[in-house]
Amino acid sequence: MLATGGSMIATIDLLKKAGCTSIKVLVLVAAPEGIAALEKAHPDVELYTASVDQGLNEKGYIIPGLGDAGDKIFGTK
Repeated sequence: MLATGGSMIATIDLLKKAGCTSIKVLVLVAAPEGIAALEKAHPDVELYTASVDQGLNEKGYIIPGLGDAGDKIFGTK
């Protein structure tokens, strides 16, 4: 998932710092806000997504979306 883009941008920062030059991102669901943030921070990175949802809610979750990935993985909600 690509919601706000913060985690993806930080990951790409680390990859570039390690010397990576050809980076492609593949996500299943993205929010327009995350796409815009990623394109602004790393315009050279190719982004592929299966679906672009409506946007983010007040918690930064993709809506209608799938919910919080961590909650889904660890069953915390």
